[in-house]
Amino acid sequence: MKKRRQCNAASVKGLAGKSVYVYIGIGAAVLALNAAAWNSAAFCDWYIGNVFPIWVGTYGRLTGLFPFSVGEWMLGAGVLLAALALLLGVVWAGIGAAAGIRAVLGLRRGRSYHLGCGKDKAGYGKEKEAAEDETAAFCVFRRFSRKYYLFLAWVVLIVSLIMTLNCFILYHASTFSEHYFGSDDGEYSLVELIEVYNLVAKQCSRLAKVMERDESGMVLYSGSVGANGEILDMADMAREMMRRLGETYPQLDGYYPRPKALLTSDFMCQQHMQGYYFPFSMEANYNDVMHILNIPSTMCHELAHLRGYIYEDEANFIGYLACIESEDPFFQYAGYLSVLNYLNNDLYKAWENSRSAYEEAAALIAPAAVDSQVWTDNIFVTQEEWDRINGKALIDTEVVDAAADAFIDTNLKVNGIADGAVSYSRVVRLLLQYYRQ
Repeated sequence: MKKRRQCNAASVKGLAGKSVYVYIGIGAAVLALNAAAWNSAAFCDWYIGNVFPIWVGTYGRLTGLFPFSVGEWMLGAGVLLAALALLLGVVWAGIGAAAGIRAVLGLRRGRSYHLGCGKDKAGYGKEKEAAEDETAAFCVFRRFSRKYYLFLAWVVLIVSLIMTLNCFILYHASTFSEHYFGSDDGEYSLVELIEVYNLVAKQCSRLAKVMERDESGMVLYSGSVGANGEILDMADMAREMMRRLGETYPQLDGYYPRPKALLTSDFMCQQHMQGYYFPFSMEANYNDVMHILNIPSTMCHELAHLRGYIYEDEANFIGYLACIESEDPFFQYAGYLSVLNYLNNDLYKAWENSRSAYEEAAALIAPAAVDSQVWTDNIFVTQEEWDRINGKALIDTEVVDAAADAFIDTNLKVNGIADGAVSYSRVVRLLLQYYRQ
């Protein structure tokens, strides 16, 4: 027997029964964890030392089984989910507007066949059947919309929980320097800055001369020799160097998944981004279109986030240490190059702010000259790659870069980093602390 389909409100309920309590419970846990993190560095330190490694060793191992970036695909899925939610919202806005117009005009659904409107019985029957089909389709659409938005609410909640566990808590823990360098009086002389700059500059000039290169002068990489004499590729060498660093700095000890190249590396270039740590997939990702000498320190930088060091300046410094402590000249050169610009920029700022003080310090220790080959190697992306990227880009690179800078700066400030993106350059202070010791 064919029954008339009706729109049953009870069949399309939102959060109901036990699920509402589960949802509220998880939401309360997210709020409580964030409140604890903002108010207790000791809690964050305990969490990073005892709980966070469990997620890396389990969930990180699972996502590490995939040869591609799981997080990148998750981001793509998130964009699609948001787009569908927006589309459904637009459709419902249209339905509401249409209903309002019909109400104003007195054309409410069902009036014509309820009153007859002078039609014959056959016409009345067809119109009624069409109205019933329209009502049934509307009920299906409404049921789908409610279930979809319910699903989306759960997705948002779970993402909030994962981001709290794998990212937000980390922002409020003790810093690397507090763990291993002790108190810092914050006073460093310009002479000390020049000394560290000279150390890095001289190493860059020395190592630039021993790099293997092709006929165009581009640096080549043919693999590294591991601790047991095996030949390792760049990703496995980065993992080994991070594990070795863990012998000196215990929080860096533990399991590291392989860093993964991103399919959207061209888009990353437009953002001037070298790598990403995806908290929701526990992966270290890097841009494989950028100049090859940027890759080793970027891999180590992103892996540092997987040991709980979420601050960018700390990850930069850890990436630097991991690279320069390698026996491989390629990794050493990449490490020294990764901080050369930061030191050079701070020297320029010192000169710009007080030329007399700079000249006085330079009279005691002159800044070292840097070999021209170093500046040739010290690039983000080759011009050939830039031409290719900009030639096919859907959005102008300047627009993408500005949007990325705004997002990063906002994200850092929301998580308690008052100076936002400036935190990237604080790596110089860590270098000064390290070499002062």
